[in-house]
Formats: sequence, structure tokens, C-alpha cells
Amino acid sequence: MKTVAIIEDQTAIREMLIQAILTREEYEVVMQSGDGLAGCEQCLELKPDCVILDVMLPHLNGIEVLRRFSKEIPETRVLIFSGYQTAGLVRELLQAGAHGFVEKSAPLAELKKGIEIVSSGGSYFGPEVALLLRDAMADPRTSDSGINMLTKREREILQLIAESNSTRDIAAKLQISVKTAENHRTNLMRKLDLHDVASLTRYAISNGLVQIGDN
Repeated sequence: MKTVAIIEDQTAIREMLIQAILTREEYEVVMQSGDGLAGCEQCLELKPDCVILDVMLPHLNGIEVLRRFSKEIPETRVLIFSGYQTAGLVRELLQAGAHGFVEKSAPLAELKKGIEIVSSGGSYFGPEVALLLRDAMADPRTSDSGINMLTKREREILQLIAESNSTRDIAAKLQISVKTAENHRTNLMRKLDLHDVASLTRYAISNGLVQIGDN
């Protein structure tokens, strides 16, 4: 029996995923979450065999979740299931440890195939993502977005800024001092050469860290 976890912020999609997985007797859904941070923490505790992971998630985006998985539970297989894909994002997800990527517009049969292959130790990329992957691997400039210059904490703060959190809110959520939050904010602005919230928000959205509004 293979254990599967789902981290996806849309309830209807989570329910669809559960139904698709449970058509196979060899899978057991052990966890589902609509929150990136909470889902990540639960997976670190449960250590599922496979995780189906969205990219745009509240509180901790899919790239950061992947980085934590790669460091702390490297044996867990991860299939990205997202409606947002660019060549740069696909490359960054691979660098963070993704084992596969199926776009949300794909047929259900393709999703099931992706789950089967990834959970069995292989890699699987849907047709649209495979083309982007080819472009990303052929042109290293697609990953040169500046994200890799940021520390883990700076990336967390960038996402929280884009989600309209004040510096005081960020400090409280990350359990750090307001002064420390301000220092991280100043450093990431300097590294990215972006100096206002609107620019940081646009940058976070364009790099797949966060989505504002309905998705």
C-alpha cells in the first residue's frame, strides 16, 4: 500500500484527486491540506510515499515546500499538479526536487498515469510541461530570475509581502522580531532591485510564488 498526501488549496480539486486516487486499491490517502505550510509540516511528520503538490499555495508556496521535502524527507516522491507553468518555473521546480509535473488542464487519465509513474520511482511530465522543460534545459537564462539569490527566509518574506502582510504581521507569523523582518525585507529588495510592495508583488506572481485573487 502506497501512502499519498495532497496539498492543494482548492477544495473541489482536492476531492477530485482523492476520488481519482482511490480508484486504485494500492493507494491510501493519508493527508490532505489546502495550506502550504500546514501541509508541509504534516508531510514531514507522516513521510508519505508520494505527494501531489500545487505550486500556488497560501502561507508557503510549492517551491519552498519542495525544498523542505528534498532536505528532510528526500525519499518522498512529489508530483506537481498546477495550472501555472513557465519554462523558468519548471526548471526551478526540478532544481527544488520535483519528480513530475501534470498541468491541471490535462485529462484525468494523464494525471493517473503521472501518479502511478512518480509513486513507483519514475519521472513524468505532461506534454505541455515537457515542451517547457525542453526549452528550460536548452536555455539556462530561463532560471535566472533572481530567486536563487534569496535566502529561504527572504523567499518566505517575499511571499508574505505579496499576500499583503505588513512587516509586523510577517514578524508575528514567522516568530521573529519586527527589526529582523525589516532587515530581511531590505535585503531582498536590494538583491532584486525592487523597492516597493507593488513591484515585489508583481515579481512574486510572475515567478509563481503566489497568486492574487481567485484561482
